[in-house]
Order: sequence, then C-alpha cells, then structure tokens
Amino acid sequence: MEAIVQPTAAAAADLVARLIAHELRANPSLVLGLATGRTMEAVYQCLTRMHRDENLDFSLCRTFNLDEYVGLSGSDPHSYRHYMNQHLFLRVNIDVRNTHLPNGCAADLDAECVRYEQAIARAGGIDLQLLGIGRAGHLGFNEPLSALRSRTRVKALSPVTREQNALMFDSLEHVPTRAITMGVGTILECRRCLLLATGAEKAAIVARAVEGPITSMVSATALQLHPRCTVVVDEDAAGNLTESDYYRWIFANEPEWEEYR
Repeated sequence: MEAIVQPTAAAAADLVARLIAHELRANPSLVLGLATGRTMEAVYQCLTRMHRDENLDFSLCRTFNLDEYVGLSGSDPHSYRHYMNQHLFLRVNIDVRNTHLPNGCAADLDAECVRYEQAIARAGGIDLQLLGIGRAGHLGFNEPLSALRSRTRVKALSPVTREQNALMFDSLEHVPTRAITMGVGTILECRRCLLLATGAEKAAIVARAVEGPITSMVSATALQLHPRCTVVVDEDAAGNLTESDYYRWIFANEPEWEEYR
C-alpha cells in the first residue's frame, strides 16, 4: 500500500482522475471498477472534462460498479445506476451496454450475485478498482465482520451506513436496508486499487485502514494485503496518519510520481 497526501480535496480528486486517465490511455479496453458517493463526484467531473477537452476515450472501456441497493430499479433517482448515468456514463462516449451494476430488483438475488461474479470473470477481471471508504471503514457495502474472502452477495446495511447515506434520500426511513455488494475477496482480485478519501470526518477511519491492524471489523484494512493499492487523501483526511510526513516525501521525491507532481 502507498498513501499520497494532497493539499486539498480538489487536488486529491484531480490526481485520482489523472491516474485513471493514464491507465485508460495505456489500455483503451480497460476494465474499470467504479464507486459512488459524494467524494466520487469530483473525480467524475474531472474525467468528464478530460473527455471533453483532452479527448479521453471511453469507447472501449468496460465498467463494473461495486454495489446497488436492493429494491431500487435503475430508473429510480436514488439508485446507483441513475447516479452513474448522471455523473459519468451519459457525459462521456462510453457504450452504456458495457457498464454493469448489480440488479437490485432481481427476482433471485443470490443468483444475481453469482451472475455478477461470472460477468466480471468473463471480462477478464477488473484492471483498476476505484474505491471510497465509509465512516464504518467499509469498501462497497462490506459492513463490519465482512469476511476478507467474501464474494458478491446481499448485505444488511449498518445504522452508521444508512445514516451516512440518508443525505441522498428524503429521510432515513427511505434508505434501503440491504444492498448487493462486491465482496472483499472480489475487490482484492483486481489488478490495482485506488482509494480516495477527503475531509476531516474521514481522518480517523483512514488511519485505521492504512496504519491499523487488518480486521474484518474494518473491511478497508484488507487493502493492506493488496500488492498494488494507492490511497489518495487530502490534508484533512490525513490528519490522523502517524507517517504522513513520510508519505508526503515519497510523493515529492519518488520518480514514479514525477509526472503527477
């Protein structure tokens, strides 16, 4: 794992977008894992601008999202399909047929989870997985006690997660209680992980994820096991990192980061 500290939330999102763009230009058929949430909106804005101003090409790209709420159709304005369409898919030249999310309205949810795993496998696996982190330390909806080898499945959402996501709904009572999510094991099989976290409210959980012990209580700690994981944070989210000066030195001095400085 490597941690990169950027001065502002905007700079952190811009760096993540540039890393994604670099991978996409190197491999136009990139299989990209995507995440949702307010933190990701800035990343998708940057990618949309790169498509418009720099001809960043998504035409051959395939995507798989981490999760979807159970019971919400893709046309529901609170669904993650709707979120992705509004923030990225309909703003770039991606073929929407190559964009994949779990079907939260499937008649057989267990079969849908198996189908989703099989679709990822048929695509050759995920090349680059974009991740956020929830206040409970979850990746996707892998809530506390999610097995580190877990696969795509239905998960009950914790009270902390539902409260955090209530801002995107009319009220807490309208937040679904379950979601389909990629498993921790599914996420760890991607070739590269890229996690973005911003804001002081994420500082404590970022420190646990990056520098704390590996535990199923904080699924993001499993990223310490990944051979190629980059965590990008702003100064506020880096507030509890004990080795933040070292992480800053790496970004300022290591040759691999020269083009991004």
